[in-house]
Amino acid sequence: MKTFGTQGPVNPKDNYVVSRTEEIADFVDRVKKGKYIVLFAPRQTGKTTLFRAAIDTLIADAYFPIQLNFEAYIDLTPAAFYGYFIKDIHRAIEHVFEKRDTTPSETLNQFLDDTEVTDHLSMRNFFQQLPRFLTHPDNGQKIVLIIDEFDAIPPDAVRGFLHSLRYIYLDNSRLRCPYSVGIVGVKNITQLNYDRSISPFNIQDEFHLPNFTLAQVRELLEQYTEEVGQAFAPEVITAIHKQTAGQPFFVNRCAQILTEEMDIPKNETITLVHFSKAHRQLLRERNTNIDHLIANIRKKPRFERILMRITAYDDGLDFNLRDESIDELATYGVISEADDGMCEIANPIYLYSILQAFKPAVNGLEQEYFPEDTADGFRDYLTSAGEIEMEALLNNFRDFIARAGFKILQVPDTPQESVGRHLLLAYIEQFVKLVGGMMYIEVQTGRGRIDLLITHNQRKHIVETKVWRGEVSYQTGKKQLAAYLKLEGAQEGYYVVFDHRKNPTPRAETETVDGLTIRSYIIPVIQEQPSSV
Repeated sequence: MKTFGTQGPVNPKDNYVVSRTEEIADFVDRVKKGKYIVLFAPRQTGKTTLFRAAIDTLIADAYFPIQLNFEAYIDLTPAAFYGYFIKDIHRAIEHVFEKRDTTPSETLNQFLDDTEVTDHLSMRNFFQQLPRFLTHPDNGQKIVLIIDEFDAIPPDAVRGFLHSLRYIYLDNSRLRCPYSVGIVGVKNITQLNYDRSISPFNIQDEFHLPNFTLAQVRELLEQYTEEVGQAFAPEVITAIHKQTAGQPFFVNRCAQILTEEMDIPKNETITLVHFSKAHRQLLRERNTNIDHLIANIRKKPRFERILMRITAYDDGLDFNLRDESIDELATYGVISEADDGMCEIANPIYLYSILQAFKPAVNGLEQEYFPEDTADGFRDYLTSAGEIEMEALLNNFRDFIARAGFKILQVPDTPQESVGRHLLLAYIEQFVKLVGGMMYIEVQTGRGRIDLLITHNQRKHIVETKVWRGEVSYQTGKKQLAAYLKLEGAQEGYYVVFDHRKNPTPRAETETVDGLTIRSYIIPVIQEQPSSV
C-alpha cells in the first residue's frame, strides 16, 4: 500500500503524489526553449519531486538530462569541487543510459575518464566537447543540466561557475551545451556569495512553484480513498487545505496522521472530529519543517519585529525584496506576497508557531487571571450543561488586563504592540486545554486581523482580534467578523481590539450586525509604568 510521503522527495511507486501536470509541462516547455531556469523555494515544497518528474519526461524525449546534487560540495575548495563535479557528471550520464537500456560508447567513456576539470574555464571546455561524444550531431538530442541543492556550491566557486554558464548560454550555436539548465535550491542567486557589482546570471528564467490548490489536495486524498476505500468528508479536505494553505509537507503530514497514526477504522469516514485531533497533534509536535521555521526566525532580532508588525497592523508591510530581512524571510518560506503586494504569513500553522515561539512559556501574570472571589478558576466559565460562556470568559480577560495594569509591560521578550494578543492567546489556550476544546488560528487577510476559532462540544466560538487603528477600522472589523461568522455558520462572534493610545477609552458593547450578534471590546493597553515618586 502506498503512503503519504513526508521524508524527502515522493515517488508514484511508493507514495500518493499530486500530478502537478501543468507545472511539469511549464518546466519542460521552458527546457525545450533552451531557458536557463532557476527554481528557488523553501524546503519541503516539492521542488525535487517536480524536477524528477520533469526529468522522466525529458528522458523519453529528444533530450539528455544530466541530474546533479551539490549538497555534499559545501565545504570543498573550488579545485576539489570541480574534481567531484566531473565525476558526478560521469555517473549521471551512465544513469541515463541505464534508464534507456543502452550503454555509453567506449569513445564516450574514454573521454570522460581522460577529462580533467579544475576550474570554470576547463568546465566550459568540457561542455563544448561533450556533444561530439555523447550524441550524433544529426540526431537532435540536446543536453539538459539540472542541479539540485545549488546553494551548497562552495562560495569561492560561485562566481566563475555562473560566468561560464552565462558564456555558454550566449553561444547561439546549434550544439550549445548545456542547451538548458535548471538550478534548484533554497537561496536565490542574489543571496549567494559572489561579487554583487556584476550580474553573472542575469539570463535566468525564474520558475515559481505554488502550494497545492484545493483541487490538488482533493486529488491527493482521493488516491488514498481509491486504494483503501476510506473516504475523507468533503469538509475535512477543505479544512486541511485551509489550515495548511496547501503547503505540501503539512498536507501530507496531516493525511499521514489521519490514515496511519490515529487508528481510525478503515470502514469509517474521516470526519472533522478526527481532523481536529490530527490538527492538534500537528500544531504541538516537533518536525523538521517547524524546527527549520523556528531556527530561521530566531536568526536575527529584526525578524521578530517584522513578523509582529505583519501580524499586528492592518496597513501591513510592503513585500519589498530589496529589504534584506524580508528577502530572507520570503526565502525561508515564512512570509509571502499577498494579492495587494503586502507581506503575509505563509500559512496558519506558521502563524501559530510564530506566536508560540515569541510567547514566553510563563508570562508572570497567570496568578492574576482570576478575581479573588473566583470559585473554580476557568471552570467558572462553563454552564451547568458544560457549555462555554464566551462573554463571561472575555469579560474576565478584559478585567484581568485592567487588574494587571502596567505589569503587562513586564512580560519578558514580548514587543509592546503584541503583548495584548500574546496574553489573550495564552489565556484562551489554557482555558481550551482545560475544558477539552480545540483552538485554531484563522488567517483572513494574512495580517492585522487574526481570528481564533474555538470548537467545544460541537459548537464554534469565534474571536477576532485587532490593534486599534481608528474608529473606521474598528467598525469595518465588525463587518468583516460578521462575514466570517456567516461563512462558518455561527450566529455570534466576539471582537477584541487592543488600544495602545496614551488616553484610550475602554468600551464593551453588544450589537446586531447583518443579523448576527457581535460582542465587542476595546481594551486599553497601559503605555508606561507610573512614577514611583
